[in-house]
Amino acid sequence: MASSTLVDTQTLVPKVQAVSIPPAPPAPSSALVESKSASAASHPDSASLDVPHALVHEAREWVERFNAIYEQAAGDVSRIPWAHRQPCPSLVAWLNAEAPSLIRCGGRVAVVGCGLGEDALLLRQRGYDVVAFDASSSAIESAKRLHPADADLFMQADLLDLPSRLKNRFDLVVEIHTLQALPPRFRSALAGGMASLLSPRGGLLLAICRGRDPDIALDSVEGPPFALTAAELTWVMQDAGLHPVRPLDVYLDDNSPSVLRLRGAFRRH
Repeated sequence: MASSTLVDTQTLVPKVQAVSIPPAPPAPSSALVESKSASAASHPDSASLDVPHALVHEAREWVERFNAIYEQAAGDVSRIPWAHRQPCPSLVAWLNAEAPSLIRCGGRVAVVGCGLGEDALLLRQRGYDVVAFDASSSAIESAKRLHPADADLFMQADLLDLPSRLKNRFDLVVEIHTLQALPPRFRSALAGGMASLLSPRGGLLLAICRGRDPDIALDSVEGPPFALTAAELTWVMQDAGLHPVRPLDVYLDDNSPSVLRLRGAFRRH
């Protein structure tokens, strides 16, 4: 699994607009299903996601690229393009407005592709029992160095090869800019890994990513980030056995120029 690196600039609280989609997307394109694993799609709780070896190998090559950027920064956060030293505004807004009715205080939370750890730290401060991980060893080292009092939050782990102690454990999984960080062929495998973290008692997955107009063809996207349409995000989660609890938020943030964002909460039916 790649780090949530190469994410977007999102430094301001998003301006949520009254725009949403129905939960049932159109049939996926061949590019979206390229990485689909039958066992992962049908059994997201299973001990093994059966991710193709070639896909895992390619993902690790991406991770090495991310590692190199962290290492070249030499502790200077300003040299890491996706590092803002503050929590994601879309996460903050969701925690304020919706989380209290969906996730119990003290619930177990996993932050995937945690980067420098600002989102994880916020969740701990809100009273959740947090584990934050990233496939990038350099990201984890940086997060521990930046947050020494909370270094126990962070660990290195790969969504495509998760340790068994993390599976079927969490009430909430937070995914911010991880799906968009790798090419579309990785999406199904990454979503399957995220789904495998959820507690069988009824966990929730929150996904936040850059959005794309449906009129822009997937194969024309040059990334990272590899922006998703609302239908693509919904479908890839459904492929992992997860369904939106309500229509997705589709909105423009307050960056200049504004950037289209998607946010959705998903659970098993």
